[in-house]
Amino acid sequence: MLMDWLKKKSVWLLVLLPFLFYGLFYFFPLFSIFQTSFAAFEKIDFATILNSLRSARVGRTFGFTLWQAFLSTVLTILVGMPGAYLFSHFDFRGKKVMRVLTTLPFILPTLVVATAYNSMWGETSWLNLGLMRWFGFSEAPLQILGTFSAILIAHTFYNTAIVIQTVGDFWEKLSPKLNFAAETLGASKWKAFVRISLPLLMPAILSASLLIFLFDFSSFGVVLILGGPKFSTLETEIYYQTISLFNLPVAAILAMLQLVFVLGLIFLQNKITKKLQLTLDVTKVEKNVRKPKTLRLKLIIGGLMFFYFLFFAIPLLSLISQSFLSNSHGFTLQFYRTLFNGENNSMFYASPAKAIMISLGYAGMTALIALGLGLCLAWANLRFGRKRFWEWVEPVFLLPLGTSAVTLGFGFLIALDHPPLDLRSSPFLIPLAHSLVALPFVLRILTPALARIKPALRQSAAVLGANSRKVFFRIDLPMISQSLLAAGIFAFLISLGEFGASAMIARPEFPTIPVMIYRYLGRPGELNFGQSLALSTLLLMTTIVGMSLIEKIQKRLLGDF
Repeated sequence: MLMDWLKKKSVWLLVLLPFLFYGLFYFFPLFSIFQTSFAAFEKIDFATILNSLRSARVGRTFGFTLWQAFLSTVLTILVGMPGAYLFSHFDFRGKKVMRVLTTLPFILPTLVVATAYNSMWGETSWLNLGLMRWFGFSEAPLQILGTFSAILIAHTFYNTAIVIQTVGDFWEKLSPKLNFAAETLGASKWKAFVRISLPLLMPAILSASLLIFLFDFSSFGVVLILGGPKFSTLETEIYYQTISLFNLPVAAILAMLQLVFVLGLIFLQNKITKKLQLTLDVTKVEKNVRKPKTLRLKLIIGGLMFFYFLFFAIPLLSLISQSFLSNSHGFTLQFYRTLFNGENNSMFYASPAKAIMISLGYAGMTALIALGLGLCLAWANLRFGRKRFWEWVEPVFLLPLGTSAVTLGFGFLIALDHPPLDLRSSPFLIPLAHSLVALPFVLRILTPALARIKPALRQSAAVLGANSRKVFFRIDLPMISQSLLAAGIFAFLISLGEFGASAMIARPEFPTIPVMIYRYLGRPGELNFGQSLALSTLLLMTTIVGMSLIEKIQKRLLGDF
C-alpha cells in the first residue's frame, strides 16, 4: 500500500514540477509587474482601467495590431498553401533542401532577418547600388525598410512554414479516394478541391491561421526594427512605455489587454486543433506522395520552387555574401577575424567570441530545462488521459508564446531581485526565460511521440511484471529518444536566437549573440555593420545545421512508428 501511495505521489510530483516552474518564473513576474504598476494609481477600479483602454493612443495601437496581424495572416496563407500542396503530394529533386529552406525562417532570430533585409534593401545594399549604377538613379530606388510592406513581407517570411507544416502534413494524410470518386462523376479537379478537400482541410487551415495571427499579434522585433517608429503595436508600445517613458501603469494595462486577447486565441486554437485529431480515412504517405510525370506538373513544381527560392533564399544569400564584402577592400575575412578581438575598452565589456561561448552555454542549459519539464508534462498527459488533462494544460504552457518578451524580461528584473529568488546576477536567469519560450515547442514534439507508442507494448511489459517506472525507462524512453534529440536541438536553436527577453535581462559583460548583433547595428561605420553581418551569418549557419538534423530525425521517425 505504501509503495502504491508513493508511486501515485511521484506521478503528481512530475505534474506539479512544471506548474511550479511556471508559477515562479512566468505568473509571479507578471503579477509583480501589475502590482508595481498599479501602485502608481491612487485609486484602482474598473473605471480607471476602462478610461485608460478608451484612450485614443491605446485604441490606435490595438487597432493597428489587429490590422497588421490580420493582413499578415491572410498573406501568409496565400503564400503557404501552394507549398503545402507541393510538399504533401509530390516527391521531387531538391525536396529536402526546399523543406529546410522554407522551415528555416520560422526559427531564425528577428535580428538575423532584419540584418538580412538591411543587406538587401538598405541604401548601401548591392541591389540598390546596382540599380543606381545601371539606371543612373540619384538615390536608392528601393525604399522598403521602415514601411508597412516591410512588416507584412517579414511576417510572411517568418510564418509560411506554419502553413506548409500544419496544412501540408494534414493534407498528406487525406485519402485521395473521395477526389477520385468526384472526378469520376464528372467534377473537375478544381471543383473536387473546393467541394471535397477544402472542407476537410479547414480545421488545419484555421489552426494554422490562428497560430500565425498569434505570432503576428505579439510580434516585436519585426515591427520595431523593420517597421520603424511610425508603426506601433501593443508589443512595441509596451516596450516604449516601459523603457522610454517608464510609464508602468499604461504598460501594465496594455500587457493585460494583450494577455487576455492572447489567452482567448490560444483556447480557440486548441479547440480547433482537436478536430485535427479525429480519425480520418487516411492512406499510407507513400501512396499520396508521387513523382510528377507530366510536363505541366514539372513546370508548375519548377515555378513554385523558383518562387520560394527567391522569397526565402535571396535575403539570406544577400546576408552571407555581404558579410565577405567590404566597400574599401572587396572580398575580405576582416569582419570574421575581428569577431575574436577583445573589446575591453568599448561599451560592450566583452568580445563577440565571448558572446558566442555564453550563448552556447545558455542554449545548452535551456535545452536541458525544457526537455526535463517537457518530459514531465508529456508523460503526465499520457498517464492521466489525453483529453481531460491536455485540454486545460496546453493553453497554459502556450501563454509565453503570446506574451511580450519585454514584459516578461522586465518582470524578471522586478520579481527576482530579492531573497529567496535573488537571481538578477545569476547566470541561470536567461536560460530560465528562454525555457519558457522553448517548452511549448518541446511539448509539441514529445507529446505526439509518446502517443504514437502502441499501448500493447506497455501492457505486455506490465504483464511480465514491469512497474510504471520500468515501462517508462525500458519502453517509452528508448522509443522517443530521437524525438528527444529533435526537441533538444529545437530548444537549443530557440535559445541561441532569442532577443526580446535577453535584451532586458542580459548583463553587459555577459551578452548573447543577438544582443551583440543589436549593439553592432546601433553603431555607425562599415566595420560595425560588417561584424553584425558576420555574427548573423554564423547564427544562420548554426540554425541551418540544426534544422537539417531535425529533418533527418523526422524522416527516421516516420518509419519507426
